[in-house]
Amino acid sequence: MKIALLGYGKMGKTIEQVALQRGHEIVLKIDENSLYYDITIADVAIDFSIPAAAFKNISTCLNNHVPVISGTTGWLEKLPEATVLCKQKNSAFIYASNFSLGVNLFFELNTYLAKMMHRLDQYTISVEEIHHTKKLDTPSGTAITLAEGIIENSYKESWALGVTNKKTEIPIIAKRIDEVPGTHTVEYKSEVDTIDIKHTAHNRDGFALGAVIAAEWLVGKTGVFTMKDVLGLK
Repeated sequence: MKIALLGYGKMGKTIEQVALQRGHEIVLKIDENSLYYDITIADVAIDFSIPAAAFKNISTCLNNHVPVISGTTGWLEKLPEATVLCKQKNSAFIYASNFSLGVNLFFELNTYLAKMMHRLDQYTISVEEIHHTKKLDTPSGTAITLAEGIIENSYKESWALGVTNKKTEIPIIAKRIDEVPGTHTVEYKSEVDTIDIKHTAHNRDGFALGAVIAAEWLVGKTGVFTMKDVLGLK
């Protein structure tokens, strides 16, 4: 499989290593200084760029009928446009706030716990995320996905960055610490006990492996999909 890497930072380099190990060929390595390239030489594209470049990268792929997956966060105001464009062009697209297989199972666990806890209003709910200091967006896309999973299955109506006094908001506490790949915790706390679930990434390899597996799965398909489709969780 011929893969185009849209974004060639630390994550792009890790994806390259995993893709090569799985027998694929990297035909393009695009960074913010790349002006002209032929995306059509690729069977599939993997976008881990920057928020300002993500929508352009994805649109280029969809307009040229190249399946694309994106793990870039911080550009989601354009996600509905990308979804419409994919359908118009009869192309294929997956966006995920996190491609780690373990995190996507964690999302399912989070949803299940929220459904069980939604009638127990004695518990306060919070989400904490910790990432490396070079992460560009706050809070993380993964933390937002966790909060949205709770909102869909509880009385909560929205999330807020930092401490909030509104009972209908979920506070997301974001911390930046050198060399932390990603740690996410969902906490339910009452006066008598605390229930929490936690996912800790030890390195970037899990994110990269999930991205490559998603790219392998997407080739030959048309439509807008999620990691639930890739993992058969629907």
